Amino acid sequence: MSRKLASIQKIISIEPIEGADRIELAHVLGWQCVVNKGQFKPEDMAVYFEIDSFLPIRPEYEFLRASSYKKSDVLGEGFRLRTMNFRGQISQGLLLPVSQFEEIAEGAQVGDDVTEILGVCKWEIEERITSGGTVIGTLPSDIPHTDETRVQENPELIKAFSGLEYYISTKMDGSSHSIGIDEHGFHVTGHNYEFKNDGSSAFYNLVNDRGYKEKMEQYITEQGIKTLTIQGELCAPGIQKNRLRLKKPEWYVFTVRVDGKRVGLNRMLEICKKLNMTSVPIEEVGTDLPLKYPTVESLLKRADGDYPNGGKKEGIVIRPTEPVFCSLISAALSMKVVSNKYLLKNE
Repeated sequence: MSRKLASIQKIISIEPIEGADRIELAHVLGWQCVVNKGQFKPEDMAVYFEIDSFLPIRPEYEFLRASSYKKSDVLGEGFRLRTMNFRGQISQGLLLPVSQFEEIAEGAQVGDDVTEILGVCKWEIEERITSGGTVIGTLPSDIPHTDETRVQENPELIKAFSGLEYYISTKMDGSSHSIGIDEHGFHVTGHNYEFKNDGSSAFYNLVNDRGYKEKMEQYITEQGIKTLTIQGELCAPGIQKNRLRLKKPEWYVFTVRVDGKRVGLNRMLEICKKLNMTSVPIEEVGTDLPLKYPTVESLLKRADGDYPNGGKKEGIVIRPTEPVFCSLISAALSMKVVSNKYLLKNE
């Protein structure tokens, strides 16, 4: 499912900001945004642009130039939205009146995706900066993109965990990398592309040094399976400012797919042990998540913390211990909670 970076949403509520005469706080979905006082009222329709959106150059966004202008070799010029702090209040995203955009048809409904028609894309640092490697193609069919839905994008996901056994893992702050074996052979990828085994990819070198290809081939033969995909986070000096403060590279597995299907927690851990791989830390296993963490706010508090060697933890990822399809996201139920303390310190 593609992410709705820009969508039509309804203002849930408006709150004053203590000591502020010109701005106030607007709530939409599970997010809060600082807006001009009087610009919106509850139940108003607005265009909501999520954090990590990269907005094109156009007059409606020029007020963002001083705080948000970026230039990328791949994305060009535009405005990157990130978590901001105004008068002690976190602002996550941008709200603008629907009337500012003539491209949006009359009668637009809550939830309508306007990302494409407004030319919005996701801000991403080019992979060659963080991971390196000679690109030989896009992701193979059995290696999906690893973006998780943030709980603020769809707070109803909390209720979807009702009655399920769940686990919470640490969101490791690095670069997403995957390895897989299918009918076309062995694949090593970053977040968006497959890499060549020519010595120029730091991750491919790690895979070779640890003999992952041979271990996976042996496992496939022993288990009588056709495909095996393992996805994880590469953390190392030089990647994302090395907030885990590692002295050498490490790869933390967060998803294992066997014959095209995601496996549950126990089997993932068993496969990691068999292949001598490190999984992401498992912080908690429990039942009925909504009873313990009923709100977005309670999950945001749960996401705060530090990595063992210091540095603000990026957050947490929550999944059922056995995969469950979720119609809210048209995929296996899963969500991430990124710590606001991390965002304010690192974005």
